[in-house]
Amino acid sequence: MTEKGTISIHTENIFPIIKKFLYSDHEIFLRELVSNAVDASQKIKQLAQLGEYNGELGDLTINVAFDKKKKTITISDNGIGMTADEIKKYINQIAFSGAAEFVEKYKDKADNQQIIGHFGLGFYSAFMVAKKVEIDTLSYQEGVQAAKWIGKGDTDFEIKEGKRKTRGTTITLFVADDSEEFLEESRLQSILDKYSKFLPIKIKFGQKDKSVEDGKDKDGNPKYKTVKEDNIINAVAPIWAKSPNDLKDEDYLSFYKTLYPFSEDPLFWIHLNVDYPFNLTGVLYFPKLKKDFDVQKNKIQLYSRQVFITDEVKDVVPMFLQLLHGVIDSPDIPLNVSRSYLQSDSNVKKINGYITKKVADRLGDLFKNDREGYEKKWEDIGIFVKYGMISEEKFDEKAKDFALVKNLDGKFFTIEEYKKHIKINQTNKDKDVVVLYTTDAAAQHGYIETAKKRNYDVIELGEPLDSHFISHLEQKNEKLQLQRVDADVIDKLIDKDEKKESVLSEKENESLKKIFEKAINNTNNTVTVQPMAADDLPVTVTLPEFIRRMKDMQATGGGPMMFGEMPLNLSVAVNANHAVSRKILKADSNEDKERLAKQAYDLALLSQGMLTGKDLTDFINRSVELNLN
Repeated sequence: MTEKGTISIHTENIFPIIKKFLYSDHEIFLRELVSNAVDASQKIKQLAQLGEYNGELGDLTINVAFDKKKKTITISDNGIGMTADEIKKYINQIAFSGAAEFVEKYKDKADNQQIIGHFGLGFYSAFMVAKKVEIDTLSYQEGVQAAKWIGKGDTDFEIKEGKRKTRGTTITLFVADDSEEFLEESRLQSILDKYSKFLPIKIKFGQKDKSVEDGKDKDGNPKYKTVKEDNIINAVAPIWAKSPNDLKDEDYLSFYKTLYPFSEDPLFWIHLNVDYPFNLTGVLYFPKLKKDFDVQKNKIQLYSRQVFITDEVKDVVPMFLQLLHGVIDSPDIPLNVSRSYLQSDSNVKKINGYITKKVADRLGDLFKNDREGYEKKWEDIGIFVKYGMISEEKFDEKAKDFALVKNLDGKFFTIEEYKKHIKINQTNKDKDVVVLYTTDAAAQHGYIETAKKRNYDVIELGEPLDSHFISHLEQKNEKLQLQRVDADVIDKLIDKDEKKESVLSEKENESLKKIFEKAINNTNNTVTVQPMAADDLPVTVTLPEFIRRMKDMQATGGGPMMFGEMPLNLSVAVNANHAVSRKILKADSNEDKERLAKQAYDLALLSQGMLTGKDLTDFINRSVELNLN
């Protein structure tokens, strides 16, 4: 008997959302229908385990097929199946959820976290690509009749006796003309690879060629022939669903290569496995990043019960850990009705915090148990640690014990170790410990050498995030200053209130200052004549520390933009005790004095990489003339 009727729409489930407006990406239909088939298969297994089903389970492999001539896509399972009445409830009355009722019925007997929802809104994603859909199904219950449902994407449906002879459900999509791209084998394969690669029930999609041995030739060499075998597209027991105790390093590395075939081996990994107060499994890998981290994001894949959801995990994973690679799987992450977008709630925040703690604990253990190995990895993991300290307070509390700095001798220190290392020699008059750092040891070599003459230590802080990290360290450590080694003359960087005597008179100092001001001819610059060590540079050109930091922050997306637009106010410190100063004062004419002063100033600019264009050409020509004269 054939029955016709109208789909019952509850007010909270308005029909338009179940068709093209529900999903942003049409390929989702295959994910939803295959997931439903997996759920149906898991339910029959569960009923068998509970003694509610005593028949043979048989082969639970799900078959996905297509017929280009008939313009059909078919998804067939050997799962729990449905009666005609259940079709009416789960398909026609959209407000019902098959999973919800199943969980309620067996909540005291079963692990309800393994059930997604057999039908409901997900089924209607089929109508994004199909003009007609047929369901042919036979329930596992004894004595029931197969049923067939036919719908065309509107509120009218038809139910009649089905043709299915074995338990399970077959869904046939009659593909619309504007969706024929989904009748291409490669397109369907790519969707299955993307969303269903790790589903817990085998998914078959057609067949593939396999070469097998077929006897020997006359010389005794093996002969081979090509045979067809089922194309199973998924690994039914992915690594994150297994116990860490059952896995070896090779297993983790092999899985990493599955996810990222062309990547270098990761540095190490973290296996996530928690079932209270939320359910979460996964494996996070620390990749070799070096300094190239902008292109590395969106490498963490989010799954819900082994169904791929998204690689946009910004709400689940802290921002600094989005540089990691790997997989997170949680049924407790709330998704919108299409399962395409995350929704923020308390579980997401708890999971976020848990992942942060696990990463911090893992890094802390590595540092304590194998400091030498940890230091070797620092070039790669340092960016994670610094980013985390800047952005996550709870991570910072733990990370301060394993965050490292490296000096120019290649020695590593924690922050506390380094403060103790330099405290005696690098404490200024205000009792602040001053850390000298370089962003480019080659470019700042002259300034570094001047610091070394004072037996000062210099660390390297030239990575993309270091301008922010420097400010963070000062904020978190009282009586600590960080000064770039070329930000001022060395005795100002670490001002110990030690007065040096000038060999020049006050009048000579003033005269020298005027000569330089006229030679430089730039009102934005500030010229001072200072008594320094005789072997210090004759002229030192510096940019104040705070301006340098703003410029560095601009380069990594922070800080005000004005420093890129305004002329730079350079500090020009002339060494009163250098022989060049006396030579300038003793020059025969004002022209010669200014020419020598300009030469000394340009030399200072050259050492900072600031001499370019016509100024550089004039400096070279002037150098030739001075040497010839």
